[in-house]
Amino acid sequence: METALSFLSLVFVGFFALFPPVNPVGTAFIVEPFLHRLNREERKAAAKIGFYCFLICTGALLIGSWLFKIFGISLPVVQIAGGILICRMGWQLLSSDDGAKGSLESSSPSRDKQTEDILFYPLAFPMTTGAGTISVILTLTAHSQDNGLSNHLINLSAIFFAIMIMCLMIYVCYAFTRDARAASTTSFRVLPSGR
Repeated sequence: METALSFLSLVFVGFFALFPPVNPVGTAFIVEPFLHRLNREERKAAAKIGFYCFLICTGALLIGSWLFKIFGISLPVVQIAGGILICRMGWQLLSSDDGAKGSLESSSPSRDKQTEDILFYPLAFPMTTGAGTISVILTLTAHSQDNGLSNHLINLSAIFFAIMIMCLMIYVCYAFTRDARAASTTSFRVLPSGR
């Protein structure tokens, strides 16, 4: 019973620790200009973004801490670098002149090939899961190896489960952003004044 509660609390902590750097709801509106020309079926095929995010997060979970130990990189360095990259991406989004939308609209000979080319980079990495997400995953697994093998495996499986939930949420948000946006624009109609 105590193990199950520990597992569920780690899943809860893992999900809510991953939510701010990934932010699937907010990032879906940032990614929308890249995918705005896709119809509903093509949009669901863009679920590869969620799959790529799953591979990135799982790779960071399984081999990330070992790579940093091999190269002698400490966790605070990764956290600072992840924060700097997130700030840089935010600044670029604020100061951009909608160049990504224009570049995709200017040349559209093969829409499927063009969309396929941007699903991993830049949409999955670094826009959805980047250095900030990887540093959060490494922080969550940092001290679990000190508590024994069984606690380490419970910690890894709980974080893995949180990653799966987050990637499912990424898929839902990215696949149905267009529908939510269309529903919100049609539901807010200006009613004539009664005076």
